[in-house]
Amino acid sequence: MVDYEIEKEAAARASLAFVKDGDVVGLGTGSTAAYFIKFLGEKVKAGFKVRGVPTSARAQQLAQQCGIPLVGLDEVAQIDVDVDGADEFDPQLCLIKGGGGALLREKIVASASKKFVVVADSSKQVAALGKFPLPVEVIPFAEALVARQISALGAKVALRKTEQGSPFTTDEHHHILDCSFEKINHPASLAATLSAIPGVVEHGLFINMATLVLVAKGSKVTELRAL
Repeated sequence: MVDYEIEKEAAARASLAFVKDGDVVGLGTGSTAAYFIKFLGEKVKAGFKVRGVPTSARAQQLAQQCGIPLVGLDEVAQIDVDVDGADEFDPQLCLIKGGGGALLREKIVASASKKFVVVADSSKQVAALGKFPLPVEVIPFAEALVARQISALGAKVALRKTEQGSPFTTDEHHHILDCSFEKINHPASLAATLSAIPGVVEHGLFINMATLVLVAKGSKVTELRAL
């Protein structure tokens, strides 16, 4: 039985090696990124100087609890390193992200970073993307229209809902369509197609963005770069 929590902790701890004193750091969202924020907070309490740019309200709250000084994108010219998780990654380091609902801000922060370090447990490594439903963030006005167009591409589309049954709302007040393609043979092509649909705010395909992936298998962490 694989203990994915041990793997998440190991990958998150290994990512600290890519953060230097004085860096502006992107703070990812999700369970593995949360370990990174906690470990970074420990270093800050010991005197390490960084400023964090959170990718969600949840990441912001955790970073504040951990004592990490925060800044906005309007206060910095560039982010030195962004550390975040992924729902899936393939051999080319293409990612599916957005399981936690923060894909828009995550992609913005990643795009503004010199290095984008992905931390992941072994279950996230796949031969081809698509088993994990692809999140697509949409404006509510266009939701039904966009769902029909994505369904026509071969996906099963479901509106993400809360436990109470109401539509899940992102930090930017949009909705998310979870789109099950099963297998995505051409991620870059699909990414371009989705981006061109009016009403789509952003999608969870991160193409040619990851600098490297730190994937843990047990307590061993392997550094992967794109093939």
